[in-house]
Amino acid sequence: MLNIPDSGRKRVVITGCGFGGLTLARKMKNSGYQVVVIDKHNYHQFPPLFYQVASAGLDASSILFPLRKIFQNYDDFHIRKAEVKSVDAVNKKLATTSGTIGYDYLVLAHGATNSFFGSVQMQQNAKAMKTISEVIDLRNSLLMNFENALMVQDAAERSKFLNIVIIGGGPSGVEIAGALAEMSRHIIPKDYPELKENGPKIYLIEAADRLLNVMSEKSSGKAREFLEKAGVKVLTGLKAVGCDENAVYLDNGEQVLTKMLIWTAGIKGNAIEGIDDKCFTKSGRIITDRYNRISGYEGIYAIGDIACMQDKKFPKGHPQVAQVAIQQAKLLASNLKAKLSGRHEKEFSYRDLGTMATIGRHLAVVELPFVHFQGIFGWYVWMFIHLMSIVGVRNKLIIFFNWAWKYFTWDQSTRLILRPRGYS
Repeated sequence: MLNIPDSGRKRVVITGCGFGGLTLARKMKNSGYQVVVIDKHNYHQFPPLFYQVASAGLDASSILFPLRKIFQNYDDFHIRKAEVKSVDAVNKKLATTSGTIGYDYLVLAHGATNSFFGSVQMQQNAKAMKTISEVIDLRNSLLMNFENALMVQDAAERSKFLNIVIIGGGPSGVEIAGALAEMSRHIIPKDYPELKENGPKIYLIEAADRLLNVMSEKSSGKAREFLEKAGVKVLTGLKAVGCDENAVYLDNGEQVLTKMLIWTAGIKGNAIEGIDDKCFTKSGRIITDRYNRISGYEGIYAIGDIACMQDKKFPKGHPQVAQVAIQQAKLLASNLKAKLSGRHEKEFSYRDLGTMATIGRHLAVVELPFVHFQGIFGWYVWMFIHLMSIVGVRNKLIIFFNWAWKYFTWDQSTRLILRPRGYS
């Protein structure tokens, strides 16, 4: 058993402390419940800026924040570092890698992971961007490829180290492509003068006929225009059907030689046993009602990326973005408090606050509910919103300083290859 003291209060167990789990836990302060947060990490991370860590623009620590520091002054709050395994709904117990814990209410908020759509080749050869460890590995491998390119005399062999292929034209793919294009133009010529005339080539491959399908055609077109002006080769309407350690193979019969394949194309819900298979979608999301309750289970909820709440406007579930998780968490906290006081619970209704993506300096596309804009103003809006969303004053100041330094010097903060012993 996980060692949690019995306070006599009803217990809410939250699995995962991403945007949804963190928001819910914070909103449960002074709620009258005992709250237990279970996460496999001891920190909260900020995925929207993963691409900046991957492209050596930010240090990983600037987008991480210790969970115990967040909840230092919360009454009857408990954090346990463990990974969830299964649910025993009959006995109201959650099994983790560190033992079991009983609950009165269980909130599944442990998010999503990479989906390679069944491709073993992609899973083995592609670098993903769903966790901070994956992102650091991507940065290390990227920088190591530049180092290795200097050791190779054969032009074809060198191109494998310098070609970067990104699969997936959503916001993550567009943002990492733009960041790497800036790195190629402004950092590589200074750090690797031998590569000045023949530096990295960046390919962005999207199976749909345009980038950023979640946004309007105008924003999609602008994003493509910005990327192509930055030197990115954008390939839409093409699928990557296979790969190995030296190339990516496309469905039109062509191939791109590369030793750097970045996967941003799909995600699926993190698995958990004990929930009926009928409650899951094909992508591993858990189907909920408008109160985030899992059908057929008493006192079990799901929020955020792992949840699939279907309605007329979103027949396939809400988009797996931070705002959905945050809004669901806020309403669920209110409903859980209502249970204690006997008040009426409310149904969830998503309020779309907009979508945005940045491509580089002075280049971003922003779609707010009543206005769409692109370019430098969109870039400033993107920076402000993301900076304000970071947890912790220290982290905000570090990121602001890094962004200011990069803006005035065209330099990046951390081009270090840091690997555990045993890696080359």
